[in-house]
Amino acid sequence: MIDWLILDREIKIWIQEAGERIRHSLQNKLQISIKSNPNDLVTNVDKDTEQFFIEKIRSTYPGHRILGEEGGGDEITDVRGVIWVIDPIDGTMNFVHMHRNFTISIGVFGDGVGQLGYIYDVIHDELYSAVKGKGALFNDQPIPRLEEVSIEKAIVGMNPIWLTNNRRIDPEYLRRLVKDIRGTRSFGSAALEMGYVACGWLDAYIAMHLSPWDFAAGWVIVEELGGKATKLNGEPLSLLEKSSLFVAKPGLHQVILDNYLQNYVEKN
Repeated sequence: MIDWLILDREIKIWIQEAGERIRHSLQNKLQISIKSNPNDLVTNVDKDTEQFFIEKIRSTYPGHRILGEEGGGDEITDVRGVIWVIDPIDGTMNFVHMHRNFTISIGVFGDGVGQLGYIYDVIHDELYSAVKGKGALFNDQPIPRLEEVSIEKAIVGMNPIWLTNNRRIDPEYLRRLVKDIRGTRSFGSAALEMGYVACGWLDAYIAMHLSPWDFAAGWVIVEELGGKATKLNGEPLSLLEKSSLFVAKPGLHQVILDNYLQNYVEKN
């Protein structure tokens, strides 16, 4: 039997230690590599931070499995047992270019159900966290449950690239939405933007092609506060595949689905 509250306290200690290591690393020259394309970057700090968490988990919870962005964990083909989903630095482009607006993102799932979620804004020392059934916190202060907002007053996070011609979505879907909402924002970190939705600073967030480590933590936190996280077509998210992501406050999620995305077809 897992005591999720004990695990919660332990993870918070590890996150603070990892954050301090990352801040210290910024004093040195980063070693930057390219992964799938020139805009898909990884640094020595991404790899070192993932390994830091893997070593902590392996030594303390050897029966748990790990899904990590940099490939240091396990090959995950089912959601049985406890799975840690780790993005050591979400927003690596921001990390490289700006040294800000990046996060450590960790979600912990039990038999496919999100139990714990953590998004840590390293530079600002701000932690968004949640324990399933116990509410969510921002720097250990309770976050109020999310309230409904009208489409006309909504601020939506999205990358402007999806408003141009691309292979993921017909931009007309989102152009219509952008015309009707109050405004858009783009911060370059899916986890951070989900944290902003959790705190009510954004009303929704849309992304077209994310991996589970990008959204696992935010999924737990947002839904603990009454929000909803799905694929863009409303289908459930999965820890076993890449997909689009649509996160929104209660009510607004259904309004956008019904009026702007009703004919959207998920593309691989």
